This record gives sequence, C-alpha cells and structure tokens, in this order.
Amino acid sequence: MGLRINQNIAAQNAYRNLSVTDSQMSKSLEKLSSGFRINRAADDAAGLSISEGLRSQVGGLKVAVRNTQDGVSVAQTAEGALNETTAILQRMRDLSVQAANSGATDSSAADAANKEMGQLNAELDRIGKSTAFGKQNLLDGTFGNTVKATSTTIPKDAVTGEAAALPAGATAAGGFSFDIGKVGGGTKSPNGTDLASTPITVQVDALPEGSSAQDLAKAVNTATEKALKAAGYQGNEITMSAKVDAQNNTTYSMSGSGDFSVADNTGGVLTDATIDSSTMTKTGGNTGKFQVGANANQKIGISIGGVDSETLGTAALDLTKDPDAALKAIDKALSSVTDSRATLGAVQNRFEHTINNLNVAVENLSASESRIRDTDMAQEMVSFTRSQILTQAGTSMLSQANQSAQNVLSLLR
Repeated sequence: MGLRINQNIAAQNAYRNLSVTDSQMSKSLEKLSSGFRINRAADDAAGLSISEGLRSQVGGLKVAVRNTQDGVSVAQTAEGALNETTAILQRMRDLSVQAANSGATDSSAADAANKEMGQLNAELDRIGKSTAFGKQNLLDGTFGNTVKATSTTIPKDAVTGEAAALPAGATAAGGFSFDIGKVGGGTKSPNGTDLASTPITVQVDALPEGSSAQDLAKAVNTATEKALKAAGYQGNEITMSAKVDAQNNTTYSMSGSGDFSVADNTGGVLTDATIDSSTMTKTGGNTGKFQVGANANQKIGISIGGVDSETLGTAALDLTKDPDAALKAIDKALSSVTDSRATLGAVQNRFEHTINNLNVAVENLSASESRIRDTDMAQEMVSFTRSQILTQAGTSMLSQANQSAQNVLSLLR
C-alpha cells in the first residue's frame, strides 16, 4: 500500500464512521430524553402526518366529552323543573276533583279552589320563564328554536265563550297534510333530497271531534317527527305549539332550529290557523345543538317546548264553572309534560352512551398515536448502547489512525 502522509485514509474512514455513530447516539439521547420517537418531521415524515391527525381527533374528542356532559346537565336541569311542573299539575287535578264534587262543595269552596288554581298557573308561568342553564332559558320555548312563524290571535267563540274550534279540516276524514322545505337553512336533507324541488310531505291523521288546540299541535308534532326522521333528520327540528290565554283566545306557532318553510296541501289547516312562512321571525333562542364529535356536523339537538299555563292549556280553566272540563284539560297537560320529561330522559341516556363511546375512542386513538410517535424505551436503549460502544471504539481507532502516520518518521532517521 505504501506509506503516505498527505492523505490519511484510515483516519478519514474512522472519522466518518465516528461522525455517523455520534449522530445516531445524539438522536437516541433525544428520543430517550423526550420520550418521543418523532421529534421533528425528518424523523418520520409520514408518521408525523398520521400522528398529528390522530392528535387532532383525540383533542377534539376530549372537548366533545365535555360538550356532551354539558348536554347531560342541560337535560337534567330542564327535567328537574318539569318534575315540579308535574307536581303542580297533580295538585291542580286534585283541586278539580274536589271542585267536581258538587254534592258537598259549595260555591265558596269552589271559589277558594279556583284561587289556588290561579296561583298554581302563575307558578307554572314563573317556572317557564325563569328556568335557565347559565343565561339560556330552557322552558320558554326558545331552546332549540331559533325561528318561529306565529299565527294571528284567533278570538274565542262568540257564543260559547270557549276557545275557538280547530281549524277547518283538522277533524275531517282522512286527515290533512302540509309540505316542509328548506329545513335548517339548507335546500337538501341529510339523505340528499333537494327540498326546493321535492319538499317533505307531512301527513297528519284526522283529529276526533272535541279535540283541543293542544291536541292539534301534538298530532302535527308526531307526524312531523316521523316525516323528518324518514328524510334523515333527527326529528325535532320543527315543532308546533298552541297557546290558549286566560280569555280563551288561541295562538298557534311553528318553531325550528333553523330556517324552514311550510305550505298547505289538502285541508288548508295551516292557512286556517294563519301560519305562514312569510311571518317567520328570529326568536333569539339557542339552537339546542351540542357538538358531540371531533368533526364538523357531529351534533345532537335538543328542542324543548314552552312550559307555561297558556301552552299547557290551563290558563283559562275555571273550577267554579266546569271542573269536569278542567279535569280533561289537566290530564292532557300532564300527558304533555310527561312526554317532554320522557324525551329529556331519553336524550340524557343517549348523551351518557355518547360519552362512553367518546372515551373509548379517545383511549384507542391515543394508543394508536402512541405507537406511531412515542419511543420504545427498551428498543431505543439497545440502539443507544450500541452507538455508545461504537463511539468509544471509533474515538480509539481515530486516535490509532492518526498515530499510524508517525511511522514514516522512522524512515527519515
């Protein structure tokens, strides 16, 4: 090979290997000290991309758990208030049964019961106006309803003095129908139906004679929920309500969690009730939608109807005149409140299952992210030990290579 001093190839080779080994040891030290296998994109570009996506999902899911827990709290708050509403209605019913016992109840006793009925109605109104979660009212009819189409006030029957009869066609054989379009501000339903050209048709069964305004609202809501679910919606995006004030005047309204349109078909019941999409107004209410996922449009909506004496149909009840009619009306009010409580209970259970599912997803996605990004400490220690030994050996060999050129001096003596 010969002896050369201008180029010490052995030393250069030892230096190159030492540099590589030192770099490997530095990376191992970084991974062991940080706990991450990927500390920069250069460590694993593809793995970093996947890991950051998983991190986004995990972070979003953790926030979604808190959001859903808020949903449980809202449902519990509203249902707790409705529990007391039920107790009030039960007391009203007791008073009605007492007043209906005309054989032993004189006019003064009936009048005393009626005064208590008035106070109970006032408390129903107070509960409806004051029940809130934070600053958001829950039972005034605006929770889950941001827009509303309200009818003109329909005056009481001039002859009987009772609430006006149902709109024409509501009790006709075969029922009636109406179309819904533009639900939630869009022109397409979740299943892709273009609501501008193919609106959702709601078919409502005919109501029996003697039905109340609240009966009509309940029938419309039942049919609307069915039609919306068939179109891919949750089912509570649009609701109808009816109010009968203390003077027996009636007002109908249709509310939604977003823009919608309604158009009459057979019967013209909505037209007779003077509900028109052109009268749509903003309520200033909450959308009632809870973000329960890490991605857009992963929401669960709650719609809570108004709870007050007019909406429940108890405002105009008079125990001194017709306690039997009061009994029937209160039974319907109890049924309505019970339905609302059952719905809130079902939503609460759904939220709790959602929380469990989200927590499982967080656990599994965190494990996936860890496998990609975190350091396997045992494996990395093996690499570090190897690099450490090679670094020591390389340093020693570089020293030996540098000394080998000095052998030339013996030739110059």
